[in-house]
Amino acid sequence: MKIWVNTIVHNEENFIWFSIMSVVDYVDKILVWDTGSNDKTVKIINEIRKIKRDKIDFREVGEVGEKDFPKVRQQMLEQSNCDWILVLDGDEIWWSNSIKKLVKTINEKPKIEGIAVPMFVPVGDIYHFQEETAGKYELLGRKGHLSLKAVNKKIPGLHVDWPYGRESFLDSNDLLVQERNIIFLNAPFLHVTHLKRSTQKRRYNKFKLELGNEVSKDFKFPEVLFLPSPKIVTSPWIKISGISLVKSKLLTPFRKLKRRLK
Repeated sequence: MKIWVNTIVHNEENFIWFSIMSVVDYVDKILVWDTGSNDKTVKIINEIRKIKRDKIDFREVGEVGEKDFPKVRQQMLEQSNCDWILVLDGDEIWWSNSIKKLVKTINEKPKIEGIAVPMFVPVGDIYHFQEETAGKYELLGRKGHLSLKAVNKKIPGLHVDWPYGRESFLDSNDLLVQERNIIFLNAPFLHVTHLKRSTQKRRYNKFKLELGNEVSKDFKFPEVLFLPSPKIVTSPWIKISGISLVKSKLLTPFRKLKRRLK
């Protein structure tokens, strides 16, 4: 099966290197479209292109508003000449075993139409994870930190619709893909959406002043985080400190209480 990655970015300089490099060797091609970054995102993507030129199809499409975002993802879908789409955001980092497992499942089970996977969600810094009960995604009778990441492009009438934040893949009858023949696969990725992803303002910022549960000392982070990277790439190992740490400790109990009351 031919697998292409669809990645749309805006000011993702802190993690885009790790995101793309975590999957590039396991897929056939990665479409990376930048939507007006003014930080180091484009420079970092060009560094990746130097060593993975045959795998990276990069273009700058300019600023994209919430209403137009699904249209851009639809264009990307239409230009993906493949059997399966893997949606990869600039804040998603895969373990090698997870991406291998995903690819293997796609090749061994061609009749499935989508794959949902779990995720670990750092908050505060990379050493602290948000509690599972904070995850609100509901798929296949599960609720928590999980997401539909791989979609079979052979689904009749496959298209993208709905505004940014809710944009979804649907079939010719406008039925959500997650309501079709999809499976849950225990192949987690690291989703750093709540960490600081850029030195510049992000159009859709999900940064949180909150401190999650400290990871165990024997926890194994994605391998790509330990591999050499250009000097232009920010270290992922920066610990929360100073006023951010103080604010996070103060706000965390209130955030947890608010989630429980919903």
